[in-house]
Amino acid sequence: MDYSYIFRSAKIKKDSLKAAGFATTDGNSYTMEQNVSNGSFNAIILLSISEQTLTVHLYDAATGEKYALFDMPSSHGAFVASLREEVQKIIDEISAKCFESKDLKDDYIVWIKTYFGVEPNFPWSDTPEYCVFRCPNEKWFALIMKIKYRQLGLTGDEEVWVVNMKAYQAEIPNLIDKKSIFPAWHMNKKHWITVLLTAATDFEKLCGLTQKSYELVNK
Repeated sequence: MDYSYIFRSAKIKKDSLKAAGFATTDGNSYTMEQNVSNGSFNAIILLSISEQTLTVHLYDAATGEKYALFDMPSSHGAFVASLREEVQKIIDEISAKCFESKDLKDDYIVWIKTYFGVEPNFPWSDTPEYCVFRCPNEKWFALIMKIKYRQLGLTGDEEVWVVNMKAYQAEIPNLIDKKSIFPAWHMNKKHWITVLLTAATDFEKLCGLTQKSYELVNK
């Protein structure tokens, strides 16, 4: 089963993996084995830093055979549910020990206010936390809002803070990595991008993109 969603909102702390119980031979791919259901199953946890994936497979401890029902989203039942709940607790523990999940939104807003000397504008009464930052020409160069991951083409209905900003049209295809930078949500994708405001996003790159957005909008 795939738990790579962790990489959407968090940044891995590589130096914590060994202490958490992971083993590696190349410094990129890591494995961990955990007992599940009182030792009836072995959970093999596979983590790849370069691919940003985290997957778990269950094997019957007595036969060594893979327990296929665990990997099937359509598979239901009390027993499978209990196994998934136990594995989820293991994943949550790995997330707490090995990932940094700080939200960038507040730090990002402080940076914009300081760097550009502008205050946020809150134009929508039904979403009072959403804000825009405007250039001297009154056009906005950054829109901060919260959307669902699925609105970016990812799985899951969890909400995440993002910023929409303008980018050089020729650079957009190379900027889009669908990990922290995406085609603009609800805006012209030829000229705008959406960037996650999570620990998975490089803050310096975020600031650099914002400076370019300001330059483009303030022409």
